Amino acid sequence: MILAGDIGGTKTILSLYRNHSGSLEQVNEEVFKSQEFSQFEKVLNLFLEKYKNEKIGAICIGVAGPVKNGRCETTNLPWVLDEKEISKAWGIPKVKLLNDLEAAAYGMLFLPSHEMAELNKGTPSSGKGNIAVIAAGTGLGEAFLCWNGSDYIPIASEGGHTDFAPQSDQEIELLKFLRSELGHVSYERILSGPGIFNIYRFLRAIGSYQEPDWLKERLQSGDPSATITQIGLAGENDLCVETLNLFASIYGAEAGNLALKALSISGVFIGGGIAPKIFEKLEDGTFMKAFLDKGRYSKLLKQIPVKVSLNSRAPLIGAAYYTARL
Repeated sequence: MILAGDIGGTKTILSLYRNHSGSLEQVNEEVFKSQEFSQFEKVLNLFLEKYKNEKIGAICIGVAGPVKNGRCETTNLPWVLDEKEISKAWGIPKVKLLNDLEAAAYGMLFLPSHEMAELNKGTPSSGKGNIAVIAAGTGLGEAFLCWNGSDYIPIASEGGHTDFAPQSDQEIELLKFLRSELGHVSYERILSGPGIFNIYRFLRAIGSYQEPDWLKERLQSGDPSATITQIGLAGENDLCVETLNLFASIYGAEAGNLALKALSISGVFIGGGIAPKIFEKLEDGTFMKAFLDKGRYSKLLKQIPVKVSLNSRAPLIGAAYYTARL
């Protein structure tokens, strides 16, 4: 029996699997509210107490935060996880911590074709090569799947926190707007749930589009980014529509940047919670136009397949299959 986990700031998912020679059968899955626990150990203890008669040979957990030397201080929780301590406390021989995007990237390798939506068919080479993964959600995650000649190895990064590089006069003004508030402006400040609202506020501030009273009221009654997305997709307000246009364009540009950095000739996968919700916006050409706008390397990028993951369980699936490797 193996145990896989996906730890986020909002929820923690733990699941048991049976490993049948590399083919996994899910036995159960439980979801915990992360904020209700002061330590991950309390979550794990509560879970394992129910299955104390099961012999667990390995654990792999995807966690939102950088993993260094088998140890992770989570980004949005007061939790500290350590592979050696978990192994010792519960007597589990093999324990592995992965960055959540590392786990998500690996999980995408095992998704069926109907759970991947295509933005660019590309012309992939006959041999396998690297894959880049980018995922906008609460934040912006980036990772790589490096082909070593026989297998894909997930590689974590914190690329979402690199400097935003504007590619138009409008984007230069966006940079200035956010820099006046934040100082350093990373891609995550734009390509994320809060980033959608940042773009909206910028467009509202420069006076390109008006914010009607009904929209102002709706923004105050719930998640503003979700409201902007819903209204923009429906075409009910030009300010919201242009917010999604600018978001999709910058998203495509950064995905293209990542593809070049990883030389991801076997594909770019788009994960995270936002992409499936705005897929109709991503597929209208705005994303791919910015993705391909790389001067002399546009031809290379046109050959790269680009797909959107429609399965939010990719991090858990990735952790499970990585555990099977252990």
